[in-house]
Amino acid sequence: MGSSDSFLRQLSNKEEWKSTKKRWGSSLKQMEGLNNMYGNRMNFVKKKRVMVVVDNSSHSKQAMMWALTHVTNKGDLLTLLHIVSSSTSSSLATTLGSLCKACKPEVEVEAIVIKGPKMATVMSQVKKLEVSVLVLGQKKPSPLLNCFCLKSRTEEFVEECINTLECLTIGVQKQSNGVSGYLISTRWHKNFWLLA
Repeated sequence: MGSSDSFLRQLSNKEEWKSTKKRWGSSLKQMEGLNNMYGNRMNFVKKKRVMVVVDNSSHSKQAMMWALTHVTNKGDLLTLLHIVSSSTSSSLATTLGSLCKACKPEVEVEAIVIKGPKMATVMSQVKKLEVSVLVLGQKKPSPLLNCFCLKSRTEEFVEECINTLECLTIGVQKQSNGVSGYLISTRWHKNFWLLA
């Protein structure tokens, strides 16, 4: 796979999911070449694959920046997964991928655009790509929904991912204006305040 080539591939013949993928950074083939050159004597530390589900919302972009600054390290792979329901342009994922690479060039960035159902797509990509950490943006709950003890679709999606997926799944919500930090939710902690 070329480091900046885009290509379209069929993920599932039954459900006709389509995917577009773009990658910025060093090629894994270059590292394999080094390994072959030294006769498999080089020990590589396994790097993390961090995935962020992105869309046009501000909370998903905040989660992406939080993942970039708080979760990824040099050599890690940041995968931006943009799930679309109709024939939408892949320009959002490409733009966000370029932004991430410009902010932290030592992290390899990959943008994937897939047409399909949101939860099923996330589950299949987490498993297929062997994701170490999944970061999801959360928005502030609606006071009206809270009065009736209801949750928004975004809240339900984040909660289902946290409780269902095998990888470490983190829901990230930026605190409101004037308050620093983030509210972090995982399987073990709900709305944990992180000053960062």
